[in-house]
Amino acid sequence: MAAAWLKNVDKNDVRVVIVGAGPAGTRCAETLVAAGIRPIVLDENRRDGGQIYRRQPEGFRRDYATLYGSEANKAKALHDSFDRLRGQIDYRPDTLVWSLTHGQLFCVSQGRHTTVDYDALILCTGATDRLMPIEGWQLAGTYSLGGAQIALKAQAVAIGRRVVFMGSGPLLYLVASQYLKAGAEVAAVLDTSPLRKRIAALPRLLARPGVLFTGMKLLAKLYLAGIPVHLGVHPLRLVGDARTGVSGVRVRTAQGDSLQIDCDAVALGYHLRPETQLADLAGCRMRFHEPSRQWVLDTDEEGRTSVEGVYAAGDGTRIRGADAAEHAGRLAAMALLQDLRQPVSSEALAQQRSSLAVMEEFSRGLYQAFPWPAAQASALADEAIVCRCEMISAGELRDAVRAKGACEVNRAKAFSRVGMGRCQGRYCSQAGAEVIAAAAGVAVESVGRQRGQAPVKPLSMQIDEIKMVDEVSP
Repeated sequence: MAAAWLKNVDKNDVRVVIVGAGPAGTRCAETLVAAGIRPIVLDENRRDGGQIYRRQPEGFRRDYATLYGSEANKAKALHDSFDRLRGQIDYRPDTLVWSLTHGQLFCVSQGRHTTVDYDALILCTGATDRLMPIEGWQLAGTYSLGGAQIALKAQAVAIGRRVVFMGSGPLLYLVASQYLKAGAEVAAVLDTSPLRKRIAALPRLLARPGVLFTGMKLLAKLYLAGIPVHLGVHPLRLVGDARTGVSGVRVRTAQGDSLQIDCDAVALGYHLRPETQLADLAGCRMRFHEPSRQWVLDTDEEGRTSVEGVYAAGDGTRIRGADAAEHAGRLAAMALLQDLRQPVSSEALAQQRSSLAVMEEFSRGLYQAFPWPAAQASALADEAIVCRCEMISAGELRDAVRAKGACEVNRAKAFSRVGMGRCQGRYCSQAGAEVIAAAAGVAVESVGRQRGQAPVKPLSMQIDEIKMVDEVSP
């Protein structure tokens, strides 16, 4: 995977582009600057910090403890590091990289389209919510956990007056506790993972006892506040109508009872999924990650991809959290420096690898404690919507499999339109793959993954001049 061609490039002339200014991108840039390289840092957001340490808009004055809770010190440390770097990097915020070819990125910023050339590309693209459909999730008032968190951090608003948080994973409890601290009414936390899964995962979770204790404190705060927390639930449907939106959530409890909780908003999420679209367009190899049941970017230990000159770090490769992203960002930068034949401390390399190994063990514990509920997809009613953008139901997707033999996700997409909408499959493709696999009676990895396509996110079209032609001259 080593980028052999970079060995002939002088480090003073090499053009390095980092995509993303979150934990991985910041530490990557910091390492390169220390080695005398001035990278270009492109970030889709208006301010640095990524999703987890997203900065509040200019003019907002909430303190770090209020905004980031238990992660306040880490957030401040990362922001301070980036502020120190600003004069030593070419920072371009509010810039979406929507496509690429070998050696060139296609970008748009505030309606202006540009290209950026590169010799080496480091993708620190982060992750998005991983969602599992539930009947009624197309109703207004249904958000992802990440969307609910952005509303609180970036707009200082709650997604509703009375909110239910449903899904599984650490983010479920983090966002619920953030809403509680902000004064919002948390109606309930509904977790699909049963308690026994967490007990079984304890040996791996103890790899990071401090993080485990922080998670336990979040859970304790919810209990002490009198918030109903139900473990091992099976989601049945969201209650409401197209005119008024969500009015409640109905689940089956671990004891087999039916439970309905009234609310006007729901936040859903099951861990995260890597943003791999740009890596896909670059031709980088992917692999199936069994613990999380999803396709991830295939890199070596330092972050080299299968394509020369392209590196990757952080949750855009596989989900291990913000702390791991910082270590991975440093490692990816060190890999590039090695390929440029620049000196890299073997001790520093070993330290980053060792830290990542611990975090990898912990992340496996999280997937064991809070598993992706694959069976939920096969249990979806035929009328349940899988693709919210195109309003395609589970029954329509199953028909594409059974009647048309579409047992591969891209073929099923062509026949059913699942994944053809604005989100380009970000929120439906993984659950859709589970529906396809169940209908075809095969393992989910055998149905493949939805290929990335440009533009990786929707673009606005600006037409400066339109000429009307009434006749065509012969």
